[in-house]
Amino acid sequence: MSGVREPRLLIYSQDGLGLGHQRRTTLLADEFLAACPGASALTVSDSPLGKFFPSSAGHDYCKLPSVRKAGPGDWRPVSLASSFADVLDVRRAMLRTTVEAFRPDVLLVDHMPHGAMGELVPALEVLLGEPTVVVLGLRDILDAPAVVRERWRLEGAFEAVEQYYDRVLVYGSRDVFDVADEYGWPETAVSKIRYCGYVCAAPPPDVSVSLRSRYLADDRRDRLVLVMAGGGADAYPLFDAVVDAVPRISDAVPCHVVLVTGPFLPPDRRRELVRRARDLPVDVLTTLPDPVSHARAADLVVAMAGYNTTAEILSVGAPALLVPRSGPSAEQQMRASLFAERGWVSWLRPQELSAGTLAAAMTDALHGPRTSASVRPPDLQGRAVGAQLLLERLEAAPDGGLGTLASRGA
Repeated sequence: MSGVREPRLLIYSQDGLGLGHQRRTTLLADEFLAACPGASALTVSDSPLGKFFPSSAGHDYCKLPSVRKAGPGDWRPVSLASSFADVLDVRRAMLRTTVEAFRPDVLLVDHMPHGAMGELVPALEVLLGEPTVVVLGLRDILDAPAVVRERWRLEGAFEAVEQYYDRVLVYGSRDVFDVADEYGWPETAVSKIRYCGYVCAAPPPDVSVSLRSRYLADDRRDRLVLVMAGGGADAYPLFDAVVDAVPRISDAVPCHVVLVTGPFLPPDRRRELVRRARDLPVDVLTTLPDPVSHARAADLVVAMAGYNTTAEILSVGAPALLVPRSGPSAEQQMRASLFAERGWVSWLRPQELSAGTLAAAMTDALHGPRTSASVRPPDLQGRAVGAQLLLERLEAAPDGGLGTLASRGA
């Protein structure tokens, strides 16, 4: 599909009610464009927020009708009154047409090898025999191993990896979570896996002094606590417990809490939190333009255990207390447990969440040391390594385009 034109990266990202997939793919697109000046990157996604994160020149966005995953194998439209089958037909046609018209040199498929309910298969069929490099990108932990093994077997995901993909990028570390071993990958697909490290943005300039002075009356004594949960759609139990815990924490450690609800917390829940926080040292915000800077400035970050939130916390070395969601998947609890085992974070099981347990855990964390020299740091090179792996199987063609050397089974 390559011709005499600029190199092209096409990204498929299914992210109906969250920000995580879009955040990762935006970072990788930016890195790809920086490494390949003059290229174009097009993301096809279904986030109701559209193109939420700012990105580099050369990167644009095409929106699919939004759907959400209610449970394993159970998908529903977010906005349209149409049946899911009808919405799926529309999405399937849009994906195939985009592949045919955009003619990518690289296709990066995020998370689902065959797309939501197999919607990507017709587009992948178009690319068979074409020079497009087809790459699957996975965060390391998807769900409990038994769940993933069963769903991927039933949905034909392993067969899709073997048939359509040149490479699989895992955004994580094998020594933390061995994807092939835990999820039972067939030997013919294991050779395609490359671990990149965790994907996160480059840390911003340190503006901790100015941020702390914005919120704290006495920077030498008071503590700054940042509470965040990505998009926030299922974060109310955490926010509810935080607001109730603040008076207890303040008795032991004077602090100011910046609570960031995210754009998907229901408006009535947000208004309730604002009302309850009115007489407390708590600011309730919907979003922050610089959450990573706030994490760096904070004495403690309390967060759910989504991939991007935890990676960005780790990138600035912020002390963190993770409170993963209870479901529907086991992903966040697995991540919090594995990261805590390595000394990167502390965590509170969602089944134990209450104002009392949270207050105790936050107080302990605020009294603890910021870092430990004995802890082996996480691999945070995923953004640069991932982009490099997207490019390495392409080589400059004499006409200035890009061509690929490998077949699907290589």
